[in-house]
Amino acid sequence: MPPGTRVTVVQDPAWVGPWRDVFQGTVDDFESPAPVRGNTARSGEWAYWVVFDSPQYDSDGGGPYYKAQIWDRYLKPASHR
Repeated sequence: MPPGTRVTVVQDPAWVGPWRDVFQGTVDDFESPAPVRGNTARSGEWAYWVVFDSPQYDSDGGGPYYKAQIWDRYLKPASHR
């Protein structure tokens, strides 16, 4: 996803997280996308920096966050109205 792409950040269907809510943001060029590494990563999965439209809290109550690196499995193209 190129910088400037509008996205909806979604929750994992298997648990309530990693974010408390579903919300919108924009892919940022803070750093280039990075491959996700580790046992829970999917093959070919990437993480993108996303700037949030409004401050958000993670599922543990941490925050407010204004930007975060988010795995692509939690990013969906934002709906156009």
